[in-house]
Amino acid sequence: MTTPALLPLSGRRIPTLSPGAASFPHHRATLRLSEKFILLLILSAFITLCFGAFFFLPDNSKHKRFDLGLEDVLIPHIEAPKGAKHPSGQVVIHGQGGHDEHRHREEEESLRDKIRVDHERALQEAKEKLRKSRDELRAEIQTEKSKVVEDLKKKKEVPKPLPPVPMPKVVGVNDGDPVEPDVKEKRDKIREMMKHAWDSYRQYGWGHNELKPLAKKGHSTNIFGNSQMGATIVDALDSLYMMGLHDEFKDGQEWIEQNLDFSVVFKVKAVQLAEKLLPAFNTPTGIPWAMVNLKSGVGRNWGWASAGSSILAEFGTLHMEFVHLTYLTGNPAYYQKVMHIRKLLAKMDRPNGLYPNYLNPRTGRWGQHHTSVGGLGDSFYEYLLKAWLMSDKTDTEARKTYDDAIEAIERHLIRKSNGGLTFIGEWKNGHLERKMGHLTCFAGGMFALGADGSPDAKAGHYLQLGAEIAHTCHESYDRTVLKLGPEAFKFDSGLEAVAVRQNEKYYILRPEVIETYWYMWRFTHDPKYRQWGWEAAQAIDKYCRVSGGFSGVKDVYSSNPTYDDVQQSFFLAETLKYLYLLFSSDDLMPLESWVFNTEAHPLPVLHLANLTLPGSQAQR
Repeated sequence: MTTPALLPLSGRRIPTLSPGAASFPHHRATLRLSEKFILLLILSAFITLCFGAFFFLPDNSKHKRFDLGLEDVLIPHIEAPKGAKHPSGQVVIHGQGGHDEHRHREEEESLRDKIRVDHERALQEAKEKLRKSRDELRAEIQTEKSKVVEDLKKKKEVPKPLPPVPMPKVVGVNDGDPVEPDVKEKRDKIREMMKHAWDSYRQYGWGHNELKPLAKKGHSTNIFGNSQMGATIVDALDSLYMMGLHDEFKDGQEWIEQNLDFSVVFKVKAVQLAEKLLPAFNTPTGIPWAMVNLKSGVGRNWGWASAGSSILAEFGTLHMEFVHLTYLTGNPAYYQKVMHIRKLLAKMDRPNGLYPNYLNPRTGRWGQHHTSVGGLGDSFYEYLLKAWLMSDKTDTEARKTYDDAIEAIERHLIRKSNGGLTFIGEWKNGHLERKMGHLTCFAGGMFALGADGSPDAKAGHYLQLGAEIAHTCHESYDRTVLKLGPEAFKFDSGLEAVAVRQNEKYYILRPEVIETYWYMWRFTHDPKYRQWGWEAAQAIDKYCRVSGGFSGVKDVYSSNPTYDDVQQSFFLAETLKYLYLLFSSDDLMPLESWVFNTEAHPLPVLHLANLTLPGSQAQR
């Protein structure tokens, strides 16, 4: 779902890289350790995009004392302790305990001073940069990147080998042929749509982040740092592999091996890349900045985000990838960063039990009291549930946090319209806005996914709630001329599941509704979900397909819509993948073995034999 990972601009939609690049073999076989490592590399690498590789100008405000009773979760987390040894010899990852108060204060003051000096230096550097023209800045960036490339070639560094870790059994990564001929025909059509999207990108936008299918040229946006990082290639790889498009997969794999440039780090492995992200956590609270300069390590936040706050769906959408990094490397630092975030949030007061979308990383105070299960908030809740699932249901702390959050959401945000449609509104400063975004439609699938394990025997209730959300989101599609859903839709003034503002009537190839159809199909096998998915697929093929790929449309209520001329990378990573899974048998990517991250990239369920998570049953 598109809100980012450190951020999809709404929490689910900037790619956290695809678990694919060089990760799947060309033949049908189980994945090797090295291949799974590359998979994680890709997932971790895309977090870099979400930071924005070349932004600077951090806020140099003086850091005030963080005086909310949270002193024990302050700066000492930056230098994480080494993993202790369990009596069995296995690595046991602990939380942040074990530091005495004196050491906390010393490290806090020392690191505060360092952060202040770094920020003041970066501010001066930024002022100097601003005196230069855009062309001069671009030339300087390219020069620096080229220099690093040459330095790496000269050094010929050999990456440190990963420690041996038990790998989960890999099942269901291909095949999934449906028995029914008509279903197979529909699945073949989805594969053909994928091939058209990929071939068009291959011909007109190769190496660029995305494609302009009408102009038939590459497309890059600020969200990817204005660099040619091949975002579509990386994002599409696992979809290509699942669909059996192995020649296309090989083309993408080869491009990544030869060209992928995340500050010139790829084969130096995920460890070095992840280390470049860690400075983003160097804030007085440990809540990371949204963006980090990969060269200087200085971070900053979006200026529009409630006075420079960090965003819930950014800092709350790292857990799966960072835990998996620790699992693969044996380095507890990644795990400890995300557990620190959880620990801090657990100690904070929450208005009406709700998590606001904004948190100031310097003061540790909430920003504007705006709570949303859509943009800015969505994937935070998703990752609480999926952290529990990925841990093989041992991380009960994550499950309890999820259950409590959903209870508050039900109480304050979920309502029924006069026409009987269940919707999820947004809470703004004590007032419920009766509007639901397309991004919010992922929640139907989330409720179904979390039904098993719900407290107080509520599994049936949450499966039904997922079905009601799926129905509402289908209505938002069905009530348009194009049978494609708008970006947001209201439930007031006699209008239900209909967009009111012109700037909310567009469809940019989003996947959230289809994602919910797939989860509901997996848990109920009600044929209406395949029917609804097929309706959406036909509408996309009819109204969004052009000779040069697929484009979003600007008004789903117009019989003659104009195009936005962007083929989003998530269309290949998510929308087409969920459609393909919807028309596949359940043995393709079985949910007992795989957990999809917020960009629909699968991570294996970890039977945690070599580490213990705080809050897990094994530790209690």
